[in-house]
Amino acid sequence: MSKKILGLGLLTIASFILIMISCTKTTTVPIDETPAITTTVSFSKDIQPILTKSCAVSGCHSGTVAPNLSDATAYNALENGNFINTSTPKSSDVYLWLTGKKAVPMPAGAANNPSNINALMLAWITQGAKNN
Repeated sequence: MSKKILGLGLLTIASFILIMISCTKTTTVPIDETPAITTTVSFSKDIQPILTKSCAVSGCHSGTVAPNLSDATAYNALENGNFINTSTPKSSDVYLWLTGKKAVPMPAGAANNPSNINALMLAWITQGAKNN
């Protein structure tokens, strides 16, 4: 009987080792990180349309709540209001608001928030936050 138990124990250990050896790491998924965008991000083509649709709406950032993200004022409001930090992009106020690290993630409700707005904003700031 003890040989049977010993054999079962060895089989269990061998199975465990085989399972552990067969496990491989193929991808590292960063936690709480924004995926990198490597293409040039344009304020007028990529950022402003999102701000117009999702942020510069009645009762929000259309003149009622700072910064005013309407078409005519968004860039200057972000730049002059110190919402952008090109030295340390992830500490930019606009990025912290979008990601929910300042308060509730913006845009509020997130129904109009494209999944890549955080990545686009971070890439744009990292690329120098140009008015392009």
